[in-house]
Amino acid sequence: MNIKNIALISAMVAVPSLVLASGGEHHSVTMLESDFKYRILNFAIFAGLVYYLVANPIKAFFVGRREDIANQLAEIEEKLKASKNERVLAEENLVKASKKAEELIVDAGKEAKLLSSAIAEKNENSLTLLEKHAKEKQEVEVKKATKATIDAILNSGFDNSDINVDEAKVVSLISKKVA
Repeated sequence: MNIKNIALISAMVAVPSLVLASGGEHHSVTMLESDFKYRILNFAIFAGLVYYLVANPIKAFFVGRREDIANQLAEIEEKLKASKNERVLAEENLVKASKKAEELIVDAGKEAKLLSSAIAEKNENSLTLLEKHAKEKQEVEVKKATKATIDAILNSGFDNSDINVDEAKVVSLISKKVA
C-alpha cells in the first residue's frame, strides 16, 4: 500500500508540472499565481474516486478468482486421489484375477485328467461289453448253425413217407411228456 501512495503522490506532482512545462511564452509564473494547487487537489479527488469506485470490484474479482482456482485445485486433488484409489483397486483386482486364472488353469488340468480317465474307463467298459456281446452273438450263431446242421441232417435222412405216425401215437407221446 505504501508503494501505491508514493506512486500516487509522485504522479500528482509530475503530471501537472509536465503539463505546465510546455510554456510558449517566457514570462515568469510563480506558484502563487498558478492554479497548480487546485489541479493537484482535483487530481487527488479524481484518483480517490477512481480508487473508491474501482478498488472493491477489482478486489472482489481477484478474491473470487483466487477462490475459484482454489476450488478447482481441490477438485483436481480429489479426482487425483480417487484415480489413485481406483488404480490401487484395479491393481488388486488384477492380482486377484491372475491368481484366479492360475487356479482355473490348475483346476482345468485336473478336470481334464479326470475326464480323460473317465472316458478311458467308459471306453474300456464299452469294449468289454462289446466283446461280451460278440461272444454271446457268436455262441448264438454257433447254436443256430448247429441246429441248422442237425435239422438238415435229420431232414435229409428221414422222409415223412418213411415214418408212419398216426394221431393216436402223437397224442400218447405228448401226454407222456406232459405227465
